[in-house]
Amino acid sequence: MTLNGEAWRIGEQMAAERERLRVEVSTVGGTTVIDCGIRAAGGLRAGIALSRVCLSGRGDVALVAGEKGPLVQVHSDDPVRACLASQYAGWQISVGKYFAIGSGPMRAKHGKEELFDDIPGREDSAVAVGVLETRKLPTDEVISVLSQKLALASDRLMLLVAPTSSLAGTMQIVARSLETALHKLHALKFDVNQIVSGYGTAPLPPPAKDDLAAIGRTNDAILYGGRVHLWLRSDDEQIAAIGPQVPASASCDYGTPFAELFARFNHDFYKIDPHLFAPAEVVFHNMTSGRTFAYGQLNGDVLKRSFES
Repeated sequence: MTLNGEAWRIGEQMAAERERLRVEVSTVGGTTVIDCGIRAAGGLRAGIALSRVCLSGRGDVALVAGEKGPLVQVHSDDPVRACLASQYAGWQISVGKYFAIGSGPMRAKHGKEELFDDIPGREDSAVAVGVLETRKLPTDEVISVLSQKLALASDRLMLLVAPTSSLAGTMQIVARSLETALHKLHALKFDVNQIVSGYGTAPLPPPAKDDLAAIGRTNDAILYGGRVHLWLRSDDEQIAAIGPQVPASASCDYGTPFAELFARFNHDFYKIDPHLFAPAEVVFHNMTSGRTFAYGQLNGDVLKRSFES
């Protein structure tokens, strides 16, 4: 089954269980839209399901107990497709005054990102599923534009939406600890296809008063509280050379709560050092040599400042 096909199945399950998940299902321009936190209450269950859609069912997400509260746990035996071909938020949706950050396997159907030249996942599927991080439900115009770009009839498109500060929206972002490690490795020109399995955890932040505050806390959850384990087949020398560059602490912008850093750069993501976006700690398990390499460490002090601000 394609990435989009698997995500479509999960979305249909969510629609069938809308009352239990506290989501709302509607049709906009012929497209099924599942609201997980704009008008709908959403919640933890909706957040787990939304995260699974982002991963196209190629990874599992759960809440587990941490020392100071719940952790969002994610693991996958198909991490490159699950995280980079699907979960990565690589599509900015801008139509008129409408803006959303797009993720999910519709990116694989679109296939225009250069990232797909280096990884498997680009596909010609019969349906497409997208997750939009936004405060507004998509309009008929948005549906029309996406349908054209995806070369699909609008009824073959499914969109799930949630704002950053909603509980489901917060969960699906924090469930990206593993994805950020893979994306950082790809940015460092490491062949991520050597990675065969991955596992990550990051703390679920306390509720934020608005989306801007939530952006800060969700980023800090990974930058200062994220721990990722990667199982791969590689050379020890290659891992030792690139390993120290992978954690967030390798960035010149490391050490400040993200909300403060974001404000310093006038809320422009592109002015922030891109190497900051990575987990706090990354552990490599080389299945070729049997050796383990660990880099970075959790930073409870910055995390405390962020979550209590």
